[in-house]
Amino acid sequence: MKTEVTILGGGNLGSALANGLAHTEEYSTTVTRRNIDLIKHLEEKGITVTSDNKSAVEKSKLLILAVQPTQIEALIDEIKPVLDPDKHILISAITGLTDEEITELTGPGFQIIRVMPNTAASINQSMTCIEKTPHEEAEQETIKLFNTLGKTLLIETELMEASTVLGACGIAFFLRYIRAASQGGIEVGFHAQDAQLIAAQTALGASALLLKSNGHPEAEIDKVTTPKGCTIAGLNEMEHNGLSSALIKGIKTSYDMIEKIR
Repeated sequence: MKTEVTILGGGNLGSALANGLAHTEEYSTTVTRRNIDLIKHLEEKGITVTSDNKSAVEKSKLLILAVQPTQIEALIDEIKPVLDPDKHILISAITGLTDEEITELTGPGFQIIRVMPNTAASINQSMTCIEKTPHEEAEQETIKLFNTLGKTLLIETELMEASTVLGACGIAFFLRYIRAASQGGIEVGFHAQDAQLIAAQTALGASALLLKSNGHPEAEIDKVTTPKGCTIAGLNEMEHNGLSSALIKGIKTSYDMIEKIR
């Protein structure tokens, strides 16, 4: 029998999670959104879509909160009459919202697990960081759920905002690199579509090398940099123009923005 999951909030992240879960055998998924016309396409994949948050909550054990931070109070007020601490596990994918802040809205007694996946969940390639909590059963169920959507890592509470930047915002950062590499490919002679294919597949290969070897990036870089070669010449030019520094500063700036919002 499939486990019922309700995703409250069918925006970009909520829809990505739903798409990924549609590829699994273990879960039956419902997604809610005020304007269901925007998520009607999910029905083609066997996903239930509705604007009725309360009915969706009543039929599920695992509730993924995937609305904007400004929407959470109204959402909890709406579903509070049907929330049951003995039945529901609340999984929050809301940036910057703490367990304590959610508890203030729901009342005590709920098992709350914060997670930070990314939109690659739609193709079951998410990197999801999961908050360590005293709720062992809920924690294990959450890990099991997100393991079907990619890789998971259990982290301390104080690292949740940092995981948002590195893992969730990181999708955009790496895509911007691929876009820039594609543009460089066009300059050296490739058509746009071919340049993007080469850049994207090369990025995928680089990531796969690290994930398989569990080694340091420099070890793989050393394998393709020869004395007086074109690779080291290109790398040094990028570094002279601030490639690593810009990436690090961008990550830190995104983190500082989350801290300001909090």
